[in-house]
Amino acid sequence: MGERLLILDSNSILHRVYHALPPLTTKKGELVNAIYGFLLVLFRVIKEFKPDYVCACFDFPAKTFRHEKFKEYKAQRPPCPKDLASQIPKLKEILEAFKIPIFEKEGYEADDLIGTIVSKTQGLEKIIVSGDLDNLQLVSKETKVFVLSGVKKSILYDEKEVEKKYQGLKPKQIPDFKALVGDPSDNIPRISGIGEKTALDLLKNFQNIETLLKEIEEKSEKIKKINPKIKETLLKEKEQLLLNKSLIKIEKNVPIEFNLEKCYFWKYNEEKVTENLRQFEFFSLIKKLPELQKLGKKVKENLKLL
Repeated sequence: MGERLLILDSNSILHRVYHALPPLTTKKGELVNAIYGFLLVLFRVIKEFKPDYVCACFDFPAKTFRHEKFKEYKAQRPPCPKDLASQIPKLKEILEAFKIPIFEKEGYEADDLIGTIVSKTQGLEKIIVSGDLDNLQLVSKETKVFVLSGVKKSILYDEKEVEKKYQGLKPKQIPDFKALVGDPSDNIPRISGIGEKTALDLLKNFQNIETLLKEIEEKSEKIKKINPKIKETLLKEKEQLLLNKSLIKIEKNVPIEFNLEKCYFWKYNEEKVTENLRQFEFFSLIKKLPELQKLGKKVKENLKLL
């Protein structure tokens, strides 16, 4: 496809590696296991995908527009552990040393920034690196999601993998599916009496919940096969169903300034990066920098050939 942009779902990666790795401290007693794990992932995906561009998206540490719509949104989640939160500013220092642009916006989640960047970079291959499945709805011919299940294990989701996981549903149908069955991780309630099989059947027949509701309200021929109790429930819980989808659907028009050229990865200063890594005693990562530089030369050569 040509040039490639790597988008880091930073908070998601941090949570994944923080819980996957044992405590790791510097001689001064600073906990750095999440930073170290994040950088292991970064080095790995740089080596594996050889991107031209890299950017990092973070959650803003405050309530979002979703909380305004639904007060119970993520209400069951415990706050970010202090030991993890204290590592985020330090990680950002290292990302800045690598000259990786950082995006975060009050009122929005990292997923919304990712969705916006994906929509702003048409014609470019994108790989989203994440610790969860929330971004699968963004998968397309141009966009894949690399989901970590640990520091070393992972799955690369393209359109076929998403359809395989959701038994034939397209990526764009995921918000409709979750709107019906709920999403416990975000405290989004399921529609009573609707299980996964019923949700899949409904969406295979009606594509999305808006069409489904319209057909039920108009009493079309197509909805005669639907169980009367299910039709009654869907109409009764229409507002909750539409609210669910609005909470699950990733926003793609966040007002941010995005310049692809500023995301070009291979312009960092090796000495400055080495200095930052030494500060946190990441000596094994310093040893990997020459390998990264060699890779950078190859990427630059390939870019010239395009």
